[in-house]
Amino acid sequence: MSIKAQIESLLQDGLHPEQIEVINESHQHAGHQPGFDGAGETHMRVRIVATQFGGMSRLQRHRAVNDLLKPVLDAGLHALAIEAAAPGESRRW
Repeated sequence: MSIKAQIESLLQDGLHPEQIEVINESHQHAGHQPGFDGAGETHMRVRIVATQFGGMSRLQRHRAVNDLLKPVLDAGLHALAIEAAAPGESRRW
């Protein structure tokens, strides 16, 4: 299973979000380290809207997502950007 699919599955099961988008941004980091061509799934962005985020701070939302994605992070995901919102909140994405 791809890292993107793992992330989607873990977040679906854990938060039952109204909206979720997982974006592979690895290609944007090509050349940042010697020998890295941007291939693979090393840098991911998650955009997620879930009822559970209501009343939570940005830090609490990020911790909730990181806790659910611990297996993926422990397996070697290099970078994870999180954009988390509750339903009805204004978003720039």
